[in-house]
Amino acid sequence: MLDIIECVPNFSEGRDLQVINQIAAAIQAVEGVKLLSVEPGAATNRTVMTFIGNKEAVIAAAYAGIAKAAELIDMRKHHGEHPRIGATDVCPLVPVRGVGEEECIALSHALARRVGEELAIPVYLYEKSAQKPERKNLADIRAGEYEGLEAKLKDPAWQPDYGPATFNPKAGATVIGVRDFLIAYNVNLNTRDRKIANEIALTIREKGRARRDENGAIIRDAHGEPIYEPGIFKATRAVGWYIDEYKMAQVSINLTNYKITPPHEVFEEICRLVTEHGLRVTGSEIVGLVPLEAMLMAGRHYLQRQGKSTGVPEKELVRVAIQSLGLNEIAPFDPAKKIVEYQIQEFDKPLVDMSVHDFVDELSTDSPAPGGGSVAALCGALAAALTAMVANLTHGKKGYERYYQRMDSIARDAQDLKDQLLRAIDRDTAAFNAVMACYRLPKKTPEELAYRTEALQKATYQATIVPLEVMRLVNKILDLTEAVAKHGNVNSISDAGVAALTAEAAMKGAYLNVLINLRSLKGEVAATEIKQEAERISSMLTRQVRRILRLIDRKIAQL
Repeated sequence: MLDIIECVPNFSEGRDLQVINQIAAAIQAVEGVKLLSVEPGAATNRTVMTFIGNKEAVIAAAYAGIAKAAELIDMRKHHGEHPRIGATDVCPLVPVRGVGEEECIALSHALARRVGEELAIPVYLYEKSAQKPERKNLADIRAGEYEGLEAKLKDPAWQPDYGPATFNPKAGATVIGVRDFLIAYNVNLNTRDRKIANEIALTIREKGRARRDENGAIIRDAHGEPIYEPGIFKATRAVGWYIDEYKMAQVSINLTNYKITPPHEVFEEICRLVTEHGLRVTGSEIVGLVPLEAMLMAGRHYLQRQGKSTGVPEKELVRVAIQSLGLNEIAPFDPAKKIVEYQIQEFDKPLVDMSVHDFVDELSTDSPAPGGGSVAALCGALAAALTAMVANLTHGKKGYERYYQRMDSIARDAQDLKDQLLRAIDRDTAAFNAVMACYRLPKKTPEELAYRTEALQKATYQATIVPLEVMRLVNKILDLTEAVAKHGNVNSISDAGVAALTAEAAMKGAYLNVLINLRSLKGEVAATEIKQEAERISSMLTRQVRRILRLIDRKIAQL
């Protein structure tokens, strides 16, 4: 799988489509990147573009976009609702896969240096790339905006990290840095009153609002700085504004860590707060991309509130999240285009995205991969899916009330195991292909032979571990299958039996793959430990399957 970085440059043009399209074309012209979204805003006069690709391509494309923006955008003529400091206001890099944070920071420095030297644009580094604590926060760098930039550059404390410390009146300045995944999330209100939206923003954002005395004057500390009363949510920045093209006010939010504060919690709190003003929330929008996990968290939250099982497929959780958050109000929310993991799949072209017909056809050719290991993982996924099905057919069923909570937990766990095993289908094939690639390495010199031998051992070890992990996952599945066989909906008891048998096929198939790869794995201790674990799991699960089937036979006989 390729290394992947996400880049989300914000350009100070949201009205002239000719300019926007030329910047997008400059980015797309770089081989190895995929432009995921272009989201212009007329009122903000700002366009957010999102693209992904391998590290070299992303840095080249980011530079191309910044250069084209500097050529086409004149900041002396720019006006809009959104704070900004330059033609390319900010250009964040987000490591997604295969690239460490430190490496990504080094890449941000390289990009900043090139922009500064070749385009004569002052560049500030922010977030994880910041070289000074006071430059970590984008809002602090942006303070004074473009209009105050000329004076700011004369301040020794605000010399740029790269580029000239002279004012570039046409392009302004640019902020570059590495950050965690940020969700740009706006909540829509049934009012045009920007003041109310901003009041809500001050209440929810982490920074909160300035404290005031009984006369309404801001309370300041010994240094003259305002003292703030913290808001409701951590890792949350927010502002209220009015968007003329939508004819509504919005609470515009940046969620800097959705694991601390997910979108659905903010949405629910704003729904509560606006009622105090006689208003209601009409929907919300996500600008750019959103991590899949944030959508799944929302889907589970709303299913729980409905008293429904949360152990449903990923696709259903996403649908519930979209509907509950009103993400289709302003523009259609297409999961394939808006969820980052779904966009990345194009780089991988996974087997699991094939139709059943195409997968079976591919399996039947003379290519050795996909093979038995991938089929074993697929069998495990089917066993997990059947187990989840029985749990879901029990949850909410009259007569099984005492097991509702347990069945909800089983269904969720089974769905998670199903997804892990679906990923293992491609992991097994990738591991096999890695071994084959090692056999093609040169071995003419002692150095080449040593490198080839070491690489082959690492690849073989991985090819052995993948089916072993499939066995471990099947071990967990059968515990869930046994529970639904004991306490689940008796009308689906045969499905629990098929789940057990399919799980057994997955386990035995994976076991055979472990054994055949162990033949080529050197290192007696590692090979012995792997073999012992595989034998233990195989023996234990064989007995468990027999036990489950006996239980099912007895229940069927009693029907």
